[in-house]
Amino acid sequence: MVSPKIYLGRAVSRLEALFGRGLVMSMGVIVVVGLAVSVGAYIFLNTAAPRSLTIISGPAGSTFQRNAEKYQKILAREGVTLKILPSDGSSENLGKLADPKAAVDIGFVLGGEAREVRFDNLISLGSVSFQPLMVFHTGAPRQLLSEFKGRRLNIGPPGSGTHTLALTLLKGNGIVPGEDTRLDETDLDNPAKELRAGRVDAVFLMGDSTASSVMRDLLRDQDVQLFSFVQAEAYVRRINTLNKLQLPRGALDFGLDIPSRDLTLIGPTVQLVARDSLHPALSDLILEAAREVHGSAGIFRKRGEFPAAQDGEFRASPDASRYYASGKSFLYRTFPFWLASLIARVLAILVPLVLLLVPAVKIAPAIYRWRIESRIYRWYRVLLELERDAFKPSAGEDRREELLRQLDHIEAAVNRIAIPASFGDLFYGLRGHIGFVRQNLRATTGPPPDPPSGPSQP
Repeated sequence: MVSPKIYLGRAVSRLEALFGRGLVMSMGVIVVVGLAVSVGAYIFLNTAAPRSLTIISGPAGSTFQRNAEKYQKILAREGVTLKILPSDGSSENLGKLADPKAAVDIGFVLGGEAREVRFDNLISLGSVSFQPLMVFHTGAPRQLLSEFKGRRLNIGPPGSGTHTLALTLLKGNGIVPGEDTRLDETDLDNPAKELRAGRVDAVFLMGDSTASSVMRDLLRDQDVQLFSFVQAEAYVRRINTLNKLQLPRGALDFGLDIPSRDLTLIGPTVQLVARDSLHPALSDLILEAAREVHGSAGIFRKRGEFPAAQDGEFRASPDASRYYASGKSFLYRTFPFWLASLIARVLAILVPLVLLLVPAVKIAPAIYRWRIESRIYRWYRVLLELERDAFKPSAGEDRREELLRQLDHIEAAVNRIAIPASFGDLFYGLRGHIGFVRQNLRATTGPPPDPPSGPSQP
């Protein structure tokens, strides 16, 4: 049985005999380089979309956690596993995303968390909702936050967006911890109970770190009041990450008339923040999930208002900007996720290969033909000069004999030229013209004979 190496050797030998070793080697180099470029492009572009990613959300029961669970179910339909990592809230989410050692890909971050710090490795996929700040208190209604000075205030645990925003607002109202105002930074299991017992006078809460059930209980508790920000317009102008939000009377419960009056709240937007290494296909999937979860109308949003490519503290993702402009990319819009990912991987290999090989395959034979022809035609220049020298009036018999010896050397050199079989016509044409020049040199009288047929001289 003949081994494959022998078959390959015979095939290469036949190609070299027909086209020459130079052309075969050139084409081989082109193919190898093309494959190397394709592999490099494949590795560089990382076109294979991962089938799993991790989102950092919030505490159990929080709005962030519940939304992450909804995302998880939607992505599972496309065969992508979304792992949910709990946290204390928005501030911790940002810290984990910014830490290269933390195994997270995306997370919910409240506007204002960055506090003018630049995060070069993070990008924003857009805003997905408003997050109202709710300040619950007991006692008589209050008009201004400054009226809480000297009281016992719970502002949530460090790591939550509530804690960060509460400190900012209190500082803006001249309330400094330790000056008759005691700030409680614990995570209260039952804020309503703490308020009724008088252990705290006010509680600052947001959905990033508080269970929705806790906030619903507080809203229905007749002994607890929800603070209305009458200075909301001034707050949103001074702090550009805040938004003015309206909670109409009866919006939570028509029958119980909750709330019993129109309330004005303030709050930041929630941004989907990701590492800049997030795959474009996964970016599209996440935004599709966000549109399904947040696209409907709600108390604080209109239908289709979110997700939105709003300017924020993080640079906008180019993939998200493309998504907001034209939707999902063609492959992932037309085919199932797994098939679109496979097609993208194949194209990443084929496209660079085709772009390199098509022009190379066209140019290489032309260059090779020029090289072979140049070996032949340079001897025609020598023959022309020799022939002109032979028929000068001053050329004698001795000069002609010397030229004949030179012609013998030329013929010997030509016979040593390695010419592929496909260029045999040029080679034998040159040998015929060498014989024609020799015949002319040996003729003593009469006109020179007609030249033999062959390729035209350059």
